[in-house]
Amino acid sequence: MFVERATQWLKLLPVTKPAVTRIFGRRATLKRSFGLLSDFRHEQSAPDIFYGALARDSVELISDLHEGHTGRSLDGLTVLDVGGGPGYFAEVFQAAGARYIPVEPDPSEMHAAGLTVGGAVRGSGLALPFLDSSVDICFSSNVAEHVSEPWLMAEEMLRVTKPGGLMVLSYTLWWGPFGGHETGPWHALGGEYAAKRYLRKTGREPKNRFGVSLFKVGATDGLRWARGTSQGTLLAAIPRYHPSWAWWMVRVPGLREFLVSNLVVVLEKR
Repeated sequence: MFVERATQWLKLLPVTKPAVTRIFGRRATLKRSFGLLSDFRHEQSAPDIFYGALARDSVELISDLHEGHTGRSLDGLTVLDVGGGPGYFAEVFQAAGARYIPVEPDPSEMHAAGLTVGGAVRGSGLALPFLDSSVDICFSSNVAEHVSEPWLMAEEMLRVTKPGGLMVLSYTLWWGPFGGHETGPWHALGGEYAAKRYLRKTGREPKNRFGVSLFKVGATDGLRWARGTSQGTLLAAIPRYHPSWAWWMVRVPGLREFLVSNLVVVLEKR
């Protein structure tokens, strides 16, 4: 029994290839972590500040991972952003030389910031309206926790990625400090309880409603999918907002669910 459990545990350990994360690892400092934390508190009060910081960090993340894996920049590549909302990330990816395509299912979200992004597509991450092997990089930031079937979305992301291309999925862990979004930290006592408490305290429903637009997604869930999919090979699994010296947390079952906060899984399309 012990050997069987140990074997199952070892299969879920992330295997990060140092070459893939070597460039981003130099950027992942404690100063960066504190800066992002400061910007993230503006998520609902000043979304331009929040999403501006997230956009800059996202293009640096993707650029560094891609260069670490291939030795090349994003120049001339097609980047598909699943759950791209109104297109906050468009300018920074285009400045990096990429062709940026956001896909978003909610028309109100697409126009929420008054932005116009050429080539934006309305569509579901669960059935991406793109051909197989049609983009160089498929990326999703803080979306999987808002999808009832996140691993179906992940498979779709791999499907549309070209062989040898990168699929990067970054998502918020339920048991982490930000898992309940605006209803936290009370989500630790139950998502429904936290939602009702938020309504009672503020007089309005939370934007991220548990069981409707917010779901429990864990680190082990993502690692199990990444190790088991037949479409891709796991290259890296790291905490997105932690300094590189804290990346070891991903390797500790249980602890990672509470302390990693946001997990990035990076796969190469087979």
